[in-house]
Amino acid sequence: MRLLAKGRAADVYDLGDGTVLRRYREEFDTAREAEIMRRLDAAGYPVPQVVRADGPELVMERIEGITMLEDLARRPWRLVAHANLLASLLLRLHAIPAEGGQILHGDLHPVNVIITAKGPVVIDWTSARIGPWQLDVAMTWVIVATSVPDGGRWQRALAATGQGIFARRFLTHFDLEPVRAVLPEIAERRLGDPHVTAGEAARVRRLAGLA
Repeated sequence: MRLLAKGRAADVYDLGDGTVLRRYREEFDTAREAEIMRRLDAAGYPVPQVVRADGPELVMERIEGITMLEDLARRPWRLVAHANLLASLLLRLHAIPAEGGQILHGDLHPVNVIITAKGPVVIDWTSARIGPWQLDVAMTWVIVATSVPDGGRWQRALAATGQGIFARRFLTHFDLEPVRAVLPEIAERRLGDPHVTAGEAARVRRLAGLA
């Protein structure tokens, strides 16, 4: 079993048989996450196939590819195309019938989209739930527009320009009035994430008018 990645709350291991294990470091029940992924898979939405869910462990299909963010770093001219793709993935998700609202990913951004030879695959459904679609769009907007990338000052300045273009293009696919209405709520939720840096928190407050 080989460690592939260390995330904010879980570690991902290659099991060597075409599957991966995501193991949460703290007490967590993956059953709900697995149930949503299986439901989406049955509806034809691009998610990894779930093999088993047992307490804090989730075994699923290994997806071969690179993240949308990695692809943007290699091919920055695809920025607009990827912004359109990210929006289309949310629109497809929200169109799947669900009682009480729409199925929300809750954390959809370019790191959680794997670009494969067969098309995009959406990963990390830990925050998935049912709710109004505008919450999902607002969270993606906040993450995309305010995350501070790695690198020096010049690299960050270039990335910030790209983030602005990406976010604006992404938002053209949605009715912005309901999205803006929930922006302060989503900003507060984002500020409650202990992994958000001071610089990112300042960006979030400015975006939502909380500064």
